[in-house]
Amino acid sequence: MADKRNNPDQQDRQTGVLTKTRKKTRKPHMFKVLLMNDDYTPMEFVVYVLEKCFSKGREEATTIMLHVHQRGVGVCGVYSREIAEAKVAQVLDLAHRHEHPLQCTMEQE
Repeated sequence: MADKRNNPDQQDRQTGVLTKTRKKTRKPHMFKVLLMNDDYTPMEFVVYVLEKCFSKGREEATTIMLHVHQRGVGVCGVYSREIAEAKVAQVLDLAHRHEHPLQCTMEQE
């Protein structure tokens, strides 16, 4: 039998599993989309916005609208940053097209 030290093909080789360390993924930050109350936008239009932009049913949209009306601000939904930005833009565009001063913002949850 040949000596392992003299034969390069027979030298001890380390074997094992090569592992790759992966960074742990985090959940994305979530953002609340908020509607602000004003004295000029009709309540029915706010309900319409909630139904159209946030896919709320009539009853839920009315509940949110009343909350906004009574407390000055209300949460329409909670989304990832990109979706929240799109929702805010959609609401502002719809309000502008209908000539209402309705304001919508987002804040990190």
